[in-house]
Amino acid sequence: MTLDTAPRARSGGRAARRALRTAPNFTMLPGVHNQLPTCEILAGAQVERIDAATMDILENVGVIFRDDIALADWRSAGAKVQGDRVYLDRGLVRDLITSIPATLTLHARDPQKSVALGGRDAIFVPMTGAPYLRDLDDVRRNPTLDDLAMFHKLSHMLPALHSSAHHIVEPYDHPISQRHLRITYSSMKHSDKTFMGMTTSPRNAEDVIDMCRILFGAEYIDTHPVVTGNCNGNSPLVWDETMLGAMRAFCRANQPVLCSPFVLGGANTPASVAASVAQLNAEALSALAYTQVIRKGAPAIYGHYLSTVSMKSGAPMAGTPEISLMNFMIGQMARFYDVPWRTSNTLGGAKTFDAQAGYESATTLSAVMHAGANYIWHSAGWNEAGMHCSVAKFIVDAEQCAMAHRMAQGVNFDDFETALAAVPDVGPGGHYLGHPHTQENFQSAYFMPELFDNNSIEQWQAEGSIEITDRALKHARKLLSEYQEPTLDVAKNEEILAFIAKRETEIPASDELNQSF
Repeated sequence: MTLDTAPRARSGGRAARRALRTAPNFTMLPGVHNQLPTCEILAGAQVERIDAATMDILENVGVIFRDDIALADWRSAGAKVQGDRVYLDRGLVRDLITSIPATLTLHARDPQKSVALGGRDAIFVPMTGAPYLRDLDDVRRNPTLDDLAMFHKLSHMLPALHSSAHHIVEPYDHPISQRHLRITYSSMKHSDKTFMGMTTSPRNAEDVIDMCRILFGAEYIDTHPVVTGNCNGNSPLVWDETMLGAMRAFCRANQPVLCSPFVLGGANTPASVAASVAQLNAEALSALAYTQVIRKGAPAIYGHYLSTVSMKSGAPMAGTPEISLMNFMIGQMARFYDVPWRTSNTLGGAKTFDAQAGYESATTLSAVMHAGANYIWHSAGWNEAGMHCSVAKFIVDAEQCAMAHRMAQGVNFDDFETALAAVPDVGPGGHYLGHPHTQENFQSAYFMPELFDNNSIEQWQAEGSIEITDRALKHARKLLSEYQEPTLDVAKNEEILAFIAKRETEIPASDELNQSF
């Protein structure tokens, strides 16, 4: 996808300029440095009101930690523990979260693709967890390891995606209990961007960390974040043994975790935007505080998954105004505590890549950019409430992220005087198409989407009346035909494969399906 924003020198003729314009460029865009003003929807007193309600929940309602190790840890930290319920004093919580780094760098296998996170720095991460895909023929079916590899290759090639994530789709042709090994290897092998690690069990998380130690070196990852884990809470106000054990594996290795309550507004939170945020805030803070009990100074990210529930059907909804409002509010709360935060992006509930999917995704994307999110997950492919990953939507979502990346740069005044000098040259009634300034800057001045059709209807019809799904699938096939696997050190590759082979002999096959949001 041609998304290079750097100014280019003039070439020798129209054909040369066209070749330059259409040449593939898979260079990853830098991480987003968001210059857009954040939407501060809460007044200062309202932020303090949410914080006070949160602390009241933590102190007087408590949070269940269904994990004996976590309960012992909390007792040692000075928390009040009754059964499996932990009551957290606000002073203890505030003290613990102060040691969470406000910013961090995620180090990629290719150092040029390492990205900053926190403050105004953000990254786009593709979706994960889809039990189905809509493939290169737009057929909905079960995914395989080859399908997962395809998405990792596309993630590697699409400039606006900063990560290859992990199980973008569930590979059903491999045993579930061993799947995390092959998923992690696919992330490592088919891309040299940063990636995510499976947290579907404590032992799976430890396997991911061991594989990262082989790839990057044990001493290196103890001081450098290289992989991100996600730990989902069970709203309302429960953290279970599986997630807490995985959290310990990542935090002990100094690797960042997303502390993510799973919100179905109106179902597992109150039917109120403000009260839902107060509960979510309590859930997130309780986990963030626990990361610092595990290892003081370990990187951690305020997370969440947001949806609202249809009171007609009970189904989760995407792109609703309340989700945007909650994103604005959560952004303010994360900045109030000075911690980086995660959100979800380009979400759709549609069953195909149709207008509903586009509207829902665009609404979410706009909101998260103006909310000032840092770890922008599910940024490509999500549809049918996460039940499938669409290849066509994956491609178009990534271009939408590239457009958001450009918008986040703000207005560039570098060539303001030079551009103004063209006005008297052209004068009233003229046009700028042939002016030297236009010829020098036409590629960098305005974003030119590849996947949207802006031609006349006559030209569109003459070219076959191709709609966006077919255009996107054609582009995906082209990208895959041009894919070049990034070089992986032979010795490290062999060591990782040997580790996988050993672990697969130790792990019995199972049929249990795990899915992380």
